Amino acid sequence: MFSILPRISRQSAAFRYHERCISSVVPLANLPDTGIVNEPILTYSKDSPERNALKAALKSTAAKCEEIPIIIGGKEIKTKDVRYQVMPHNHSHKIAKFYWADQKIIENAIEVACDAQTKWDRTPLSERVKIWNRAADLMATKYRQELNAATMLGQAKTVIQAEIDSAAELVDFIRMNAYFLKECTKYQPISENVKVTRNSMRYRGIDGFVAAVSPFNFSAIGGNLAYTPALMGCAVLWKPSDTAVLSNWRIFNAMREAGVPDGVVNFVPADGPVFGDTITKSPHLAGINFTGSVPTFNRLWKQVGNNIDKYVNFPRLVGECGGKNFHFIHPSADLESAVASTIRSAFEFCGQKCSACSRCYVPESLWPKMKAGLVEKASKLKIGDVQDFSSFAAAVIDEKAFQRITSYIEHAKKNSNTEVLVGGTYSDEKGYFIHPTIVESKDPHDKLMTEEIFGPLLTVYVYKDSALEETMKMVTTSTPFALTGAVFATDESFLIHALDKFKMAAGNFYINDKSTGAVVGQQPFGGGRMSGTNDKAGGPHYILRWTSPQAIKETFVPQRDVEYPYMKE
Repeated sequence: MFSILPRISRQSAAFRYHERCISSVVPLANLPDTGIVNEPILTYSKDSPERNALKAALKSTAAKCEEIPIIIGGKEIKTKDVRYQVMPHNHSHKIAKFYWADQKIIENAIEVACDAQTKWDRTPLSERVKIWNRAADLMATKYRQELNAATMLGQAKTVIQAEIDSAAELVDFIRMNAYFLKECTKYQPISENVKVTRNSMRYRGIDGFVAAVSPFNFSAIGGNLAYTPALMGCAVLWKPSDTAVLSNWRIFNAMREAGVPDGVVNFVPADGPVFGDTITKSPHLAGINFTGSVPTFNRLWKQVGNNIDKYVNFPRLVGECGGKNFHFIHPSADLESAVASTIRSAFEFCGQKCSACSRCYVPESLWPKMKAGLVEKASKLKIGDVQDFSSFAAAVIDEKAFQRITSYIEHAKKNSNTEVLVGGTYSDEKGYFIHPTIVESKDPHDKLMTEEIFGPLLTVYVYKDSALEETMKMVTTSTPFALTGAVFATDESFLIHALDKFKMAAGNFYINDKSTGAVVGQQPFGGGRMSGTNDKAGGPHYILRWTSPQAIKETFVPQRDVEYPYMKE
C-alpha cells in the first residue's frame, strides 16, 4: 500500500479506512525525489537576460498605481478606508492602492477560513506538495522579475537584496517546506507485529484559523508566514505590512495560480490593533505566525492569555521579534574581513534586517586600523534610487522609521560619551534617506548599544585587550535580545571558548562571517529571549509547529480476554 507504512492486505478494513480518510499518509515517497538545492542567485551583470527583464519589470511597475483589493474566499472587497503604498526613495510616487479591512470584514474572513480549513485538510499531502512545487517554479521563472520589481520599488531594496529575498529565499521557503513535509512523513511509529497491530501517524492541520502577521523587510517572510501553515492543512488570515502590500500581493496571486484554493489563505490588510483585537477574540484562533516588534508580539500574547478560556485549541504562538546583533572582534581577527563583513551586515538594506549588525566590540589593539577601514568603506557607499544599479542601499521604509532612526543619530551627536565617526546626515525631502552612520561609544550600556534601532546606524565599543572576558559577558547580558551574533578570530582556542561563552547570546551564530545572510535550509533562522520563540524558519522543525499530528493504532486480532494470563496461574 503506502511505501512509508508496513504492507497490509488490500481487502482489510484497515486498508479501506486509510484509503478513504488518511490523506496525510498518501504515497509521498512515490513523488520524484530529486533532492533539494537552494535557488541560484542571478548575477544581473550588464546586458544579461535577467537584468534586461528586471529593467522592463521596474518600468512597468513604476508606471502605474496598482489597485489591490481585500480577498476573502476568492471574493474581492473594497472599503472606504483607502491606503497607498509609496516608494520609500521617492515618497510622492504611489505604486499601490489598497484597502483596510474593518472588524466585521475580519470576522467574515475568520468564518470563511474555518469553513475552508475542513475541506483543505482533506486534500492529500501529495497534492499540496505538487501545488507548492508548482508555485516555486512560477516564482523562480514567470514571476521572478515582477516579484523583484515590487520589492525594489515598494520596499527600497537594491537589485541584489531583492534577488536574495523575493526570488531566491521565497522560492526556497516554498520548495523546501514542501520537501521537509515529504521527509517528515517518512517517519512512522514502530509496529512490532503488523499482523497483530499497526501504528501510524497522520499530520492534520489545526482546526480553526491561523493569523499570519508579516513585516515589510522581507517579502519572503510574508510568503513563509502565510503559506507554511497552509501547507500543513491550516487556513490563514494574512495581514501584510502596509509597506509591503504590492510584493505580498504578487506572492498571493502566484500561489493562487499554482492551485491554492480560495479561502485557504485570505489577503486581509488592516489596522494592526483592529486586526489583533479581532483575531484574539475569536474562539477559533489556532495560532499566530508573527514577525515584528516586541511590543506588538507582547500585546498579542497578553490578549491570547486573557482569552485563553474561550479557545477551542491552545493557540500556537510563533514570533520573531528582531535583535541587537553583535560582531565581536578578537585581537587575532583578520582585520580586512572583519571590516568588510561589518559594513555589509550593518548597512545592506539600510540595516533594516532583523539580523543586521548594530553593535560591534573591537579590541583597543586593533581599533586604529579597524576604525580607518570602517570609516573609509562607509563613506564611499552610494545611497540612492534602487533603479540605479550602482546604489549600495536606498531609503529607509517610511517616515516613522526615519524619525525613529534619526532620533538616535541626534542622541549620538549630543551625548558626551559618543562620537559620530562617519555619516550622521539625512534628508526626507524626496525619500527617507539616511547616510550610513558609525558611532563610537565609551559607554557599553548606552541606548545605542542596547536598544534595537533597525536602521543604518552602527555603534562601536572599544574594549581593552585585558578585559576580554568581562566584555564577552557584557555582550550577552547588556540587551534583552538573542538573535544573531558573530565572532572574528584566527585563534582556534578562542573560537572554541567563544562558542561556549556566546551559547545563549544568539540563535544564529557566525564564525568569521557577518551576522546577516541566513539561507533557507542552510542556517534555519530564529533567536531566543526577546528575539522570539526560535522556531527556526527555513529548517525541518518549523513545519511541525503548524500541524496537529494524530497517532493511530489498528488492531487486527480481536480482544477476547479481560484477565491477564498471570492472573490465572
